[in-house]
Amino acid sequence: MGERKRFLSKLIYQTYNGYVLSQFKKLEQDIRARGEIKWKLAMHLIRLLLSGISALRESELRVRLDEHRAALLAIKSGEQPWPEINSWRLRLHRDFDEAFASTRLPERPDYAWANEFLLKARREMVR
Repeated sequence: MGERKRFLSKLIYQTYNGYVLSQFKKLEQDIRARGEIKWKLAMHLIRLLLSGISALRESELRVRLDEHRAALLAIKSGEQPWPEINSWRLRLHRDFDEAFASTRLPERPDYAWANEFLLKARREMVR
């Protein structure tokens, strides 16, 4: 588990945030143009924000977010109104900014270590 943390860095903020912002912009364009909401995409974008915040705060990338499971499934099924989802998203963006400002993650991952780790793993796979 400790080795996984060595892959994480502050770059998670720009990667996740850039993707989430661009996808929410597309969702909002779909809503305006067609009146449609892609619920599954909205759920995944909220999940990415939650995961990114967790990574910055806890220095651990969590994929399972069981404490948010019910809320995420409510989004996916279309049970949660769009204004509530959007409000949650905006709060999560603020939390993401705050988590980035106070994270203890390094600026960049240890590329030399990661490269050696991956080379070793590949060598072991071909044995």
